[in-house]
Amino acid sequence: MDENVIIFILWLPEACGTINRNEMNKMQKNQNDKSYKRAQPSEKQESRIPAEGVRLNRFLSDAGICSRREADRRIAAGRVTIDGRVAEVGQKLMPGQRVACDGVAVSGKDAPVLLAVNKPRGIVCTTSDKDRAENIVEFLDYPVRIYPIGRLDKDSQGLILLTNDGKAANQIMKARNYHEKEYEVTVNKRITNEFIHNMRNPVPLDEINAVTRRCKVTKEGPDQFRIILTQGLNRQIRRMCEYFGYRVTKLKRVRIMNIELGNLKEGRYRKLTPDELRELKKELKSE
Repeated sequence: MDENVIIFILWLPEACGTINRNEMNKMQKNQNDKSYKRAQPSEKQESRIPAEGVRLNRFLSDAGICSRREADRRIAAGRVTIDGRVAEVGQKLMPGQRVACDGVAVSGKDAPVLLAVNKPRGIVCTTSDKDRAENIVEFLDYPVRIYPIGRLDKDSQGLILLTNDGKAANQIMKARNYHEKEYEVTVNKRITNEFIHNMRNPVPLDEINAVTRRCKVTKEGPDQFRIILTQGLNRQIRRMCEYFGYRVTKLKRVRIMNIELGNLKEGRYRKLTPDELRELKKELKSE
């Protein structure tokens, strides 16, 4: 199998779980066949681009490929082309131009999808995990291209949202919007009142050169507490606990804004209810 085929297989974030040997052989045959042509974008692509053009990262996000931040990473890595030429970060897409990501044409939008997922431990929320643990997109095997809104650590579990709506994803992820995220946490030793008090106040996280915002923390048991954050620093709760000499043994997210995990079983997903969607849109619209 030549190098181009290997790259083509690895960079399919929407792949349905693992690719079996028959599918790999078929891909190789298609690549070697001179009559084989990559999928071409539909006319829908052109109709969605305004006369003044649109930033490429926004176009990819609105098309449900990935978030704008991830789009910039893919563009910088040379994975995105415009009219067959490798695109640049910050580049605009003009009417009539054709876009491909990882060799696959990007065309019209699918109907908006917004899912609540109960992520198990061991599943990652990125397609570039170093040890190639199964990522959340592969795990769900959803029929429409979707991607996670934000992240939830590999060792954590609970609620995460997945969507193909780039605008909604960007609004939900913006830290300045102070969106609440609620977690249930278990640590390795008994919790003191002093610990709860300290966790509520700003905590310096020198490792990532950041200071946490004030947050709500309540004791739930001898070694358990509930915490509500309005920011999403990398491994924030774990780092906060470590600062005070505690180690997290279990971390479960149970709420994002108005969307609750509820009794959704681990490894399952559900579509948001009409009431949840209305409340979410109302909150996002007010910002």
